[in-house]
Formats: sequence, structure tokens, C-alpha cells
Amino acid sequence: MKRIHEDPVGASHAVTVRGLVKHYGETKALDGVDLDVREGTVMGVLGPNGAGKTTLVRILSTLITPDAGQATVAGYDVVRQPRQLRRVIGLTGQYASVDEKLPGWENLYMIGRLLDLSRKDARTRADELLERFSLTEAARRPASTYSGGMRRRLDLAASMIGRPAVLYLDEPTTGLDPRTRNEVWDEVQRMVGDGVTVLLTTQYMEEAEQLASELTVVDRGKVIATGGIEELKARVGGRTLRVRPVDPLQLRPLAGMLDELGITGLSTTTVDTESGTLLVPILSDEQLTAVVGAVTARGITISAITTELPSLDEVFLSLTGHRAGAPQEAAPADTREEVAV
Repeated sequence: MKRIHEDPVGASHAVTVRGLVKHYGETKALDGVDLDVREGTVMGVLGPNGAGKTTLVRILSTLITPDAGQATVAGYDVVRQPRQLRRVIGLTGQYASVDEKLPGWENLYMIGRLLDLSRKDARTRADELLERFSLTEAARRPASTYSGGMRRRLDLAASMIGRPAVLYLDEPTTGLDPRTRNEVWDEVQRMVGDGVTVLLTTQYMEEAEQLASELTVVDRGKVIATGGIEELKARVGGRTLRVRPVDPLQLRPLAGMLDELGITGLSTTTVDTESGTLLVPILSDEQLTAVVGAVTARGITISAITTELPSLDEVFLSLTGHRAGAPQEAAPADTREEVAV
């Protein structure tokens, strides 16, 4: 294995991207993308349909070449060293791409042999992964008889045959039911525990929060934000102060008092009668202190007070102006397949 890139403070990067550009006719799918993925972590790449997420994955997995920019994965240049790179990466696309006519075991054995594993090693590896992904009982059945969740697990197993250093998961839980989605999440977390670096593209906010240690938000081919989940939430600037008075009858008078004082500016408080709390939007620590001071000054007894950052979905909406699943302007008909995510 080649030595991977290290930044000035010593943190190892399994993936390094600088100024990546890709055109499809007049459409610019990627417009100068920069990206760093630390070794042994999950980088979540968020973006709406057509943002360029899948184009980025295709370039990093050597399926297509960029028009400009550079990218290295596990120390290999994606353009100049594609053959070496393919031996250290795995890829799971949006839909399971197994051979449905073959049994699950034969799918894995075949891929192992294509990766130059010996017959013995390919058999052993297929057995290991079928057991790990709870597919041993179905090992000799054609993949066409598998449920959607089983096909997805088989697809993930196939991507792990060669023990990749870097694994690309391009919307891996698309179309799965919540139970199967959780099973896939468990497997991804187990892979990362084994030291695999994961680049995850997703439109599911919950998925990003469950799996990713860092996020990159892509919109219209550009990176518009990067950082940890809590860091991005804090960047939006808004927080909600949740106040629960001991006496629920004080909720509405308390809301009126805070609005009358104008502590939160133009924002108004909201009464949540179901939880018995008052939701107060705040933009600064000074506002938080003023709200708490106003409540205590009037002798209102509080049983609980907490602050909440905005949800990841709210962060995405604030950054891009639309939700993650919102479609963008369609790509030209002859290039749509390449640009769509």
C-alpha cells in the first residue's frame, strides 16, 4: 500500500481532491471541487439531485476522467494510476449490481477471482463475507430470489471482497425499508471500525447524522460548506431555547411576556402544549441570557431549560435554499444519466 497524503498537522488523508472539474456539454457537473477525507472516517457528501455527487464518485473510482483538477485516493492518482487504484477501492452504487442469475456465493467468488485472489482465498473470503452479512443460509440460492435488503447486503459484501482501503457508498440505502436501512448502517459502522475509509453520498439527513464524522455539502457542482455536523449546525446561527415552566398554565403568559419585551427581535416564541414547553428562537448567547434573566426576574419557576441546534435538514435548507431531495434544473437529455445523482 502506498503512503497516503498527510496534512501539515499530521492527520492522514485517504482521499485528496483539488479543483476537480467535469463538463457534460454545456453542463458543469463539477466546478472546482476540493475535498479531504481523513483515513478511517466516514465523509458524508450531501447534495440535491444533480448536485454532482455521483459524478464525483465516478471520477474517484476511475469510471470517468475529470476535465481539470487532481485527485488521489490511498496515495494513487485517479488519472495516472487507475489500475493500481482499483485494487484498493470498493464501490456500492445506488442500486445493487449483482448477477441475479448466480447464487450469492458464486457472485462473491467470481469477484474475488476477478480481483486476482487465488481459488482458495476467493472461497474463504466469500464464506467470511456471507457469514458477516447474514447471508450464509441463502448462499446457494440465485440472487434473483433475494429480497431488496439481501441484495443490498450482497452488494456491500461484493465491494468488500478485496479488503478495500477506501469504500464509496453512493446513496447505499435508496429504496430500502427502515429496518434494512439500519442493518446497512450497522455494517458500514463495522467496516469503519475495521479501518476502512468511507465516502458516503446521501440525501437522507438521518443517514448522514448516523454515519458521518464530517460533512461536505455540494450544490450545483460546488462545495458550499464543510465541517462536522455540529459545526455546520452552529454555522447557521440559529438555536432554539426550550423552556419548561413547572406550571403549564404559565406557558402562554410567558410567551406573551417574552414577545412584548422583544428579546428575540422579530422572531416569536411558540407554545408546545403537548410537551409543556416554550420554544424561543435565539441568535446569540446574549439573547439566551436575557431570556433566562427575564423569566427568573418575574419569579416563574422553571423545571427544565435546554438549547437545541437546528436539524441537519434545516441546515441544508439554509445553505442551499432547498431541501436535499429537491430536484434542480434538468441536465440535457443526452447527459442526464451522467449528471443525475
